[in-house]
Amino acid sequence: MKYILVTGGVISGIGKGIIASSVGTLLKSCGLHVTAIKIDPYINIDAGTFSPYEHGEVFVLDDGGEVDLDLGNYERFLDIRLTRDNNLTTGKIYQSVINKERRGDYLGKTVQVVPHITDAIQEWVMKQARVSVDDDGVEPQVCVIELGGTVGDIESMPFIEAFRQFQFKVKRENFCNIHVSLVPQPGATGEQKTKPTQNSVRELRGLGLSPDLIMCRCSTPLETAVKEKISMFCHVEPTQVICVHDVSSIYRVPLLLEDQGVVGFFCQRLDLPVEMRARKMLTKWKEMSERSDRLLENVSIALVGKYTKLSDSYASVIKALEHSALAINHKLKVKYIDSADLEATTLQDDPVKYHEAWQKLCSSDGVLVPGGFGVRGTEGKIQAISWARKQKKPFLGVCLGMQLAVCEFARNVLGWQGDHECFSPGWRTIFKSSNSILRKLYGDVEYVDERHRHRFEVNPDLKHHFEDKGLNFVGQDVEGERMEVIELEDHVYFVGVQYHPEFTSRPIKPSPPYFGLLLAAAGKLQGYLLKGCRLSPRDTYSDRSGSSSPDSEISELKFPCVSKD
Repeated sequence: MKYILVTGGVISGIGKGIIASSVGTLLKSCGLHVTAIKIDPYINIDAGTFSPYEHGEVFVLDDGGEVDLDLGNYERFLDIRLTRDNNLTTGKIYQSVINKERRGDYLGKTVQVVPHITDAIQEWVMKQARVSVDDDGVEPQVCVIELGGTVGDIESMPFIEAFRQFQFKVKRENFCNIHVSLVPQPGATGEQKTKPTQNSVRELRGLGLSPDLIMCRCSTPLETAVKEKISMFCHVEPTQVICVHDVSSIYRVPLLLEDQGVVGFFCQRLDLPVEMRARKMLTKWKEMSERSDRLLENVSIALVGKYTKLSDSYASVIKALEHSALAINHKLKVKYIDSADLEATTLQDDPVKYHEAWQKLCSSDGVLVPGGFGVRGTEGKIQAISWARKQKKPFLGVCLGMQLAVCEFARNVLGWQGDHECFSPGWRTIFKSSNSILRKLYGDVEYVDERHRHRFEVNPDLKHHFEDKGLNFVGQDVEGERMEVIELEDHVYFVGVQYHPEFTSRPIKPSPPYFGLLLAAAGKLQGYLLKGCRLSPRDTYSDRSGSSSPDSEISELKFPCVSKD
């Protein structure tokens, strides 16, 4: 097993997750089996109780694990399926050690950070690194480990110490460290400053870890003199200083690393069994990034939510929209709307904000109401749903968005007052109608397995009232007790799903519900369905000459989350 530890310095949010994902993508493109572990030094057991403004969205895994959003990056880039144990927190480690102490496993010894906590960290990593994350069940060969936060944080000290010991336990030829640092470029002088990187590397080395690669985040490409200066003061070769400057799309990051010889370095440093040859997977990434830069037509989606001040709150939702927009060769424009701004109380308190919010909504090509919790802003979401239903504007409701679509219909079509809900989770969704738009988008399958994260559901006893008026529950759970998918008759695309399809969306395998929304918003849905769920050559992934890419998978609708009996 080869281990690659990614640490960060200077500031948090520097892009360690994208770099870790990109490194994994490069190695997987070489034919290696790669897994990933994210370490978060906070004391919380998991990310399930976080406010989206604290750490962005909560990403949900196949086993129901609620984890850091970086695991979403790993899954999307590497097309793998992780488990809750791939997200390691201080809380999990201390909980496991305390449980052992209570059972008497330490035989009366004084339990300390060293060796008990550090040993527990190492054991967790070594055990989880060998868990298969691919459909073929093969044990991984490389484990990419991202340590959250920045070097020097008091919370991350036990983890740094654990990996200082770990490098000797697994031997140097099986372990290397990538340190991601910031090279700021003050606008006043335009000069790239290396001092923050020097200080960060010095601190890391003082804690017992020496970086093998220093990846410098910067706004513009590193100047040669700057790279040589970092090399000299940070005790690495100039070729080990990698420039990761701002690029037009995150899909370009693996290509940026590839161009600077990162794969060759790993092959030599870790003695990886890799043949240096053209790689089909990387070719797809290059085509995708180039196509992303050439998009001319726009499609706008109004995202009506409660946490719109921080885009990371809806990271997977945005990625799913981007994947689908890219599939139909359109540039995505997301209009963030705070749902509370659509409510009558905002009209009284701040009429300018109210009218600006409604102007955004009315000028969009489609409407998306994502998941959420709590009462605040729900009236605004219902107003947006009502507008989309009446104006026949393409609409997708996810989790709470679906529930509120049912509430809006009950209130404004059936004339009911109050909300009708029941409790209990579900996973498998059975399609009850062969005419379902969503069933066709999934590839005419009988059921799908998607990820859930919710607290409320539609009362099945009231189902017939809705269907008599045209709101059909076309997808249910295995027992037929829980409503999973709704579709409105005589509407171009009015769909709600109880699950979160964005979590299984991939760059070249977009999520069907989001794909349907983008097709409808771009005016292409009916043509797509009439052609047997095939895009025309000019709408598919294509090169400059307009011919379809032979590697394109979108026209075949190969989605990892579906099954067909």
